[in-house]
Amino acid sequence: RTCLKITIIIPVYNEQAHLEHMLKALVVQTIKPTQVIIVDDNSTDNTPSIIKKFVDSFAWITTVNTKTRSKHSPGAKVIEAFYKGYEKCNPDSELIGKFDADIVLPTNYLEKMVAIFASDKLIGMAAGNLYIKKRDTWVFEDISEKTKVRGPIKLYKKECFDAIGGLKKSIGWDTVDVLLAAFHGWKTKTDPLAHVKHLKPTGNDYTSGAKYSQGEAFYKMRYTKTLARIAALKLAVTKKDPLFYLYCMRGYSISKKKQQAFIVTQQEGEFIRNFRWKAIKKKIL
Repeated sequence: RTCLKITIIIPVYNEQAHLEHMLKALVVQTIKPTQVIIVDDNSTDNTPSIIKKFVDSFAWITTVNTKTRSKHSPGAKVIEAFYKGYEKCNPDSELIGKFDADIVLPTNYLEKMVAIFASDKLIGMAAGNLYIKKRDTWVFEDISEKTKVRGPIKLYKKECFDAIGGLKKSIGWDTVDVLLAAFHGWKTKTDPLAHVKHLKPTGNDYTSGAKYSQGEAFYKMRYTKTLARIAALKLAVTKKDPLFYLYCMRGYSISKKKQQAFIVTQQEGEFIRNFRWKAIKKKIL
């Protein structure tokens, strides 16, 4: 065990195909977490019996049952479930992990993460990189850069987690957290050599309405329409899906028309827009 107290929260819903692989990789870590909380969001498959097996075998693994209100959509549902687990979090936890059930960590993953946090006291968020299986090889899941701390494998320093106001119960939670960390003077860092297997590629089981969700996220983070267009175009190119751009901008327009609630303050929104423009100019120049 490490002197750093690590709590990992895993929201799950019908994960019988993946959960056992995930937990097996977690219990053999070279540095063990202090606490693992599995939040079962009303699973209807064999997930509960898999959870029971690990809870019965390891004193530091516990479970919480819940039934969140939202449909199985990106954002709100998973964070609502996360918070049911967070309520049971040890008050002295120094690192908080929000991990998905469909990942397989390398054995030294937590050891590598602890090393990242130890390297600089201003690092508030860390992760490895996600890899998906294509034919017989594992390839980098290139829907974002290797420098981005991805949603399924996030670890937060507790002070950073508190500074950013925790996680937003909304689509865009795993982009806005990084931006708010920067706003509050925290750094984020990835270890591109820490390869995490992502058994279920991002977006595989979202509902049909989720196709507009990225545009909704841009609106809620107070992006201007021009900034949203650039971001949507970049994602459409990355995903090799021209329709994604149209869905994205449609989602932005719908959210604007409905005057949906923003997930950042005016001041934070201004910082985010400037931060984004700086990054765009840096790439162009």
